[in-house]
Amino acid sequence: MKKITLLFTILITAFSCQNDDPISPVQDPLIVTEFRQNLSELNLFTGNLSDLNISSRAFKYELNTQLFTDYAHKQRLIALPENTSMQYDGNGLPIFPDNTVIAKTFYYNNDERDLTLGKTIIETRVLIKINGEWQTGDYKWNADQTEAVLDLNGSTVPVTWIDSNGVTNSINYKVPSNTDCFTCHRTYENITPIGPKLRNMNFEVNGLNQLDDFINQQYLTGLQGSSEVSSIVNWEDPSASLEDRARSYFEVNCAHCHIEGGDCETLSTLRLAFESSLEDSQIVQRKFSISLRISEYNEGFSMPFTGTTIVHDEGVALLQAYLDTL
Repeated sequence: MKKITLLFTILITAFSCQNDDPISPVQDPLIVTEFRQNLSELNLFTGNLSDLNISSRAFKYELNTQLFTDYAHKQRLIALPENTSMQYDGNGLPIFPDNTVIAKTFYYNNDERDLTLGKTIIETRVLIKINGEWQTGDYKWNADQTEAVLDLNGSTVPVTWIDSNGVTNSINYKVPSNTDCFTCHRTYENITPIGPKLRNMNFEVNGLNQLDDFINQQYLTGLQGSSEVSSIVNWEDPSASLEDRARSYFEVNCAHCHIEGGDCETLSTLRLAFESSLEDSQIVQRKFSISLRISEYNEGFSMPFTGTTIVHDEGVALLQAYLDTL
C-alpha cells in the first residue's frame, strides 16, 4: 500500500509541475532593424523565403487604392518594435516609432488564370526608421527565388507573364536605385513613407475594417475607431463617384511628388493630394498637359517619371473620363 501511495504522489506532483510550467510557444526571431546584405537576415519572413510567410513579429496591411507599377502584385508589411504602436496623427501617415520596418515585395503571377503555376518575385523595397530618420534599401531577388540581395544601384529585369485574358506580356522591369527611391519618397530633404496613410487603409479587409483591426491588435493607438479617419476610395469601385475615383488615383500615384516639399514642387503648379480642393489642385488649368503626359510612355516626359515603363491603360481611361468632365 505504501508503494502505491508513493507512486500516486509522484504522478500527482509530475502532473502539477506540468500545469504550472507550460511549454512556451516558439517565437519567430526578432526583426533586424538595419540593412544587411541578404533579405533573409532581416527575419521578416519565416520558412522558405519565396513563400513570403510573414513573421509573427510583423503584420500585413492593404491599401484601398494601390500604386501602379507595371501591373506587378505587391505584398506589404509593417514590423513594429516590441511594446510599441503607430500613433494617430490625422488622416495621413501615423507616427511610427524608431526601428519600425516597412517592406513591400513586388511579384508577378506566372499565369493569372492558374495561380498554382507560381510567381516570380522581383524585388523587396524596405524602409527602416533609424534615430528618427527613414532610410531606404532595395533587395533584388535571384533567379532561383531563394534569396534577395541588397542592391542600391538599380537594375533592369526582363519579366514575362500571362494575364487573365491569356495574353503573354513582356516588359523590362526597372528595379529603382536609392536615388530613385528618394525622388518619390522625398518630403523636402527627408525620406518619408508613401503608402500607409490612414485614409488609404480605412476600408474593410476580410469583412473587418482594417484600422479597427489595427486598434484592436494595439498596432495603432491615439483614436477610438476608424470613424475618426477620412478615407479615399478604391479607384476601381464603380459605385464611387468618378471624381472620387480619379482623385484617389491621383493621390496614390502622383501626389507624393505633386505636393509642397515633393520632387515636383517647383516644376509644376499641380497639387494632387486628395484633400486639395479642385481649385487649389490646378487640375482644370493643367488638364490638357495631364492628358498628354499620361497617355503615352516616353521616358523623361511621361508621368510618373519613375516606377513605370508602360502606360496604365485602365488608369488612363479613368483619368481621361474625369478630365473630360472638367
